[in-house]
Amino acid sequence: MALLEVKSLGISFGGLRAVDNLNVSIEQGKLYGLIGPNGAGKTTIFNLLTGVYKPSDGFITLDGVDITGKSTIEINKAGIARTFQNIRLFKGMSVIDNVKIGLHNGNGYSTIEGILRLPRYHKVEKEMQEKALELLKVFDLDSEAETLASNLPYGKQRKLEIARALATNPKLLLLDEPAAGMNPQETLALMETIQFVRKHFNMTILLIEHDMKLVSGICEELTVLNFGQVLAQGETSEVLNNPDVIKAYLGE
Repeated sequence: MALLEVKSLGISFGGLRAVDNLNVSIEQGKLYGLIGPNGAGKTTIFNLLTGVYKPSDGFITLDGVDITGKSTIEINKAGIARTFQNIRLFKGMSVIDNVKIGLHNGNGYSTIEGILRLPRYHKVEKEMQEKALELLKVFDLDSEAETLASNLPYGKQRKLEIARALATNPKLLLLDEPAAGMNPQETLALMETIQFVRKHFNMTILLIEHDMKLVSGICEELTVLNFGQVLAQGETSEVLNNPDVIKAYLGE
């Protein structure tokens, strides 16, 4: 059974069909790409998968559980986490506190225990501090744990956003154009980071990306969208050699 199953998914905004009859199946541990020109519907699909939008039709299952139309919080607790094309960190907070925000998704104390600072609150907070540091070490950010997130270089902010997403203990990680704004050297380092995350956390990853070097270098399978519809789908090498993809997406 696939980890993520998307069947006949669609959404309309007024008279516009933004996503139409999308079918995607992603196995556990896969690194899957979603590509297409601007306006193809890629981010809309991420918003459907994470509960920002509710689909007009079709359904989504994660690890055999129907999550169609559930709220963002419910979907995150079910096991989907994401990053964003425009980095969304709490830039006025420290690096470690950004990761702890993700860990609070599964905190083990009640609101009353937190307000009154009861013993369990202190115990859980200490455990979260330790877990956050462990995650930061994975991304070589532990030495900057107390640094303001806004003071990190751009590439490290990308890493921190991924670390915070992983803190929610997801089954599926969605990366929305993680190489946006990066130079070639930073992109190469990001490719290594994504591969490491996949292996170290046994993580299933779905990413949106325009950088074809990154896509061809790490994605095993692709879905290519154009005007909200699937143009091509399958193994990366086959898809990128598809004449329709070359014409519509690569502009050749």
